[in-house]
Amino acid sequence: ELLDCSHDGIGVENCDHSEDASVRCNDPLTCTHGDVRLVDGSVSSEGRVEICINDEWGTVCDDLWGDNDAQVVCRQTGNSGGTALSFARFGEGTGPIWLDGVSCTGSESELLDCSHNGIGVEDCSHSEDASVRCNDPLSTGGWYWC
Repeated sequence: ELLDCSHDGIGVENCDHSEDASVRCNDPLTCTHGDVRLVDGSVSSEGRVEICINDEWGTVCDDLWGDNDAQVVCRQTGNSGGTALSFARFGEGTGPIWLDGVSCTGSESELLDCSHNGIGVEDCSHSEDASVRCNDPLSTGGWYWC
């Protein structure tokens, strides 16, 4: 929480409203080619794997899906570790199934860097949507920013 960050104290300030802070959050409905997100997990470090291709979110088929693939996804989403889960463990997605036959070595920086059958080349149904369970960085004492 913001109050957990260091500050001069509540109400202690020498500012006027021209110095008010603001943030702009990313629109979850838009995406950049190659972005990956985890959907419908009980925590942010797990879920169905979705990838953005041509400004549209879609899923990844679990054919050949393994822990090396999960580790790449976890790293790309700001987590660590990575356990592969199959058979739409976090529910079936909708829309296109963008990737099938994904095979990562585990050292790739992004899921699209891994070998696969080709974008949109698949023989899957959403009952085969790939999922991952990552290590939550907050639970491992890893990251906490102020």
